[in-house]
Amino acid sequence: MKSQKLYIALIATALVSGCQTKEKTTEVKETAIPVVTEQVSRKQVNRTTSISGNIEGSRTVRLGFMVAGKLNFIAADEGQVVRKGQLLASLDPTNYGIAKEMTDVQVAQVSDEFSRLKLMHDRNSLSDADFAKVNFGLQQAKVQQKLQARNLSDTKLYAPISGVMLKKLAETGEITGVGTPLFVVSDISKVNVNAYIPESELHSIKIGQPATVLVSSLSQTFTGRVKEVGSVADVTSRAFTVKIELPNPKGLIRPGMIAEITLKSSQPVERLLLPAEAILHDTDSQSYVFVVDKGQKKAFRRNVSVGQLVDNKIEVTAGLSPQEIVVTGGQQKLTDGSSVSLSN
Repeated sequence: MKSQKLYIALIATALVSGCQTKEKTTEVKETAIPVVTEQVSRKQVNRTTSISGNIEGSRTVRLGFMVAGKLNFIAADEGQVVRKGQLLASLDPTNYGIAKEMTDVQVAQVSDEFSRLKLMHDRNSLSDADFAKVNFGLQQAKVQQKLQARNLSDTKLYAPISGVMLKKLAETGEITGVGTPLFVVSDISKVNVNAYIPESELHSIKIGQPATVLVSSLSQTFTGRVKEVGSVADVTSRAFTVKIELPNPKGLIRPGMIAEITLKSSQPVERLLLPAEAILHDTDSQSYVFVVDKGQKKAFRRNVSVGQLVDNKIEVTAGLSPQEIVVTGGQQKLTDGSSVSLSN
């Protein structure tokens, strides 16, 4: 009986030892996952900046009358093209015409008196003081005549530039005051795109620098140049204004449209770039890659910070150093510390 129990114990010990041996063998023979890798290196790239902006005319003027009165004519509606020198609107000139006629009569009267007294003065029959009074009276009458002539002329409003009527703020029959803005005309033979650029990107923007502008509403891309760069930051956003000038020979681009601007720096900079597929993201939106340790033949997860997309590659701003080996293919099968076999 004792020998039978001893025999059973030996069999159990052998079975346990066999299982442990198999487990150890399994651990030792962990399957290596084939991956594609790439060595990290710095590359020179032209850094790009993308911003949004609003389009406005190259010159925009707000127009009103220099005299008050009743509108009796308006030449154009909003959106219509106007030409330089074109009559835009006019006021009822009746009262100003009467005032002009009154000054004409006054000038004629004083001129006649001046002629008679001049003859007397030339014959020494009139003192210099009396002649001076009538002379000053004539000058005053002529000044009043010029003023009334100017007021009569100012009842007509002409376009100072060629462009588009952006706003019409009055209708025929309305009474308007002196200097009240009634019309807005904008020259759109060239247009400006106004945008704000972050302080960190300001050093890469120069006057005359080319810019690519996408106007979404037209589904067209245009090429312009930087016209102005602000020298003072906006108080709230701490951003600087930048103005892009675009040619607009066909008049397709209109003020108020939204544009997407892409600016490329003229000075190349060195950046760490990786293929886009090498960058993974976890549930917390943390970007990471797998870095290979050639000595251990294992891949380890490494959190990284990424920047902009450059020619189908993503800029890595933090987390990696040059010469490190990053997995660019097969990384979806990896976990932190997985054994790998390199395909290249």
